[in-house]
Amino acid sequence: MTLDVPGQPVPQPRARVSTHGGFARAYVPAKHPVHAYRNAIAVAAMAKGLTNREGEVHVFCRFTFERPASHWNKSGLKKDAPKFPKPDCDNIGKAVLDALTSIAWVDDSQVTSLCLVKCYGERATTEVAIEYVS
Repeated sequence: MTLDVPGQPVPQPRARVSTHGGFARAYVPAKHPVHAYRNAIAVAAMAKGLTNREGEVHVFCRFTFERPASHWNKSGLKKDAPKFPKPDCDNIGKAVLDALTSIAWVDDSQVTSLCLVKCYGERATTEVAIEYVS
C-alpha cells in the first residue's frame, strides 16, 4: 500500500510542558503546522482504504522538499547550497507514524522496520509505503 501526500513535510516538534492544578501536561501548540500535515496523511490513508490492523508492519517514507529560492542564483544552484534538507528524518518520521496510528495499525510499536529518506526535489511531497507482514 502506498500513499502520496503533496506538500512540504513537517517534523514533529518537541512537546511543550505546562502545569495545571499542580500537574504537568505535555502538548503541541494547536497552531503548529504538524497538525495539518498529520491530518493530510490520515486523509490520504483513509482514501486508500487502509484499515486498523494488528501484526508486524514495515514502513518506507521518502520526504521530498522543494528547494527554497535562496538556494539559487542566475547561473543555477549555489555552490554553498545545502545538499540535504534541514529537518531531522526521525522527527518527520514520528509525525507520519503518529498520523497513521489507529488508521493503518493499532499502535506504532507494530512497526518493526522503518526506512526514512529525505531529499530535495522539484515538488514537495511525502511518499509512504506500508507492508503488512502478518
